Amino acid sequence: MTTHKFEHPLNEKTRIYLRVEALLAQLLNASQHPDGIQYQLFFRALFDLLDIFEQIQLKSELAKDIEKQRQMYRSWLNVEGVDQVTLRTLLQDIDGIHRSLMNAERFGLSLKNDRFLSTIRQRFNLPGGACCFDLPALHYWLHLPTEVKLKDANQWIANFKALSDALHLWLRLTRETGDYQPQTAKNGFYQGEATDAHIIRLAFSMKDGVYPMISGHKNRFAIKFLDFESNQASTQDIAFKIAVCN
Repeated sequence: MTTHKFEHPLNEKTRIYLRVEALLAQLLNASQHPDGIQYQLFFRALFDLLDIFEQIQLKSELAKDIEKQRQMYRSWLNVEGVDQVTLRTLLQDIDGIHRSLMNAERFGLSLKNDRFLSTIRQRFNLPGGACCFDLPALHYWLHLPTEVKLKDANQWIANFKALSDALHLWLRLTRETGDYQPQTAKNGFYQGEATDAHIIRLAFSMKDGVYPMISGHKNRFAIKFLDFESNQASTQDIAFKIAVCN
């Protein structure tokens, strides 16, 4: 039985975090392939990230969230029943990642000033704008030796290391706060409560042929399962698992 997993953010900041996580994964995956199509996906993800960084002070928000997690875990020091060795190791990791984040420049600043990236970025906003006659500089770069392109891509990706480490830490620790619990959506509908939650995680069987539409905020949420073929609300009872992550 194939299980489908689905995540939904319950506030706008977490929505941005999940988008950035997806773009970083796309960036890393596309950079490992030498063909031009994959590199166009690479640059699209890269420029989407730069757009986000220009609109939002992501570094300061992420630093505050990492600090909140650090304070929470520090409150568990010397608490009976808590594995202190594991806790202290985690706190060391948090301290190091938070320090690297604070020492990092504003996300995307160096890339914004990169001559080659600046040359090709504007045209990527045009439909089909990555054609060779629109972007001869990109066309030239795509025909460079593979090792040269990989070196360039890795240097660009390195600018996101502090961001990537901090974001992955925050999301991992947030996801670990929620355990999957079995539930049933009667007639395809389920409603629940979530006090100050960040993410809802779902797991359900693909054999039901449905996908979830989730609405809500940090305190309450509703899930409506839709039939994939008809795109209509499902009327069947859907068994699923849910984790509410704070």
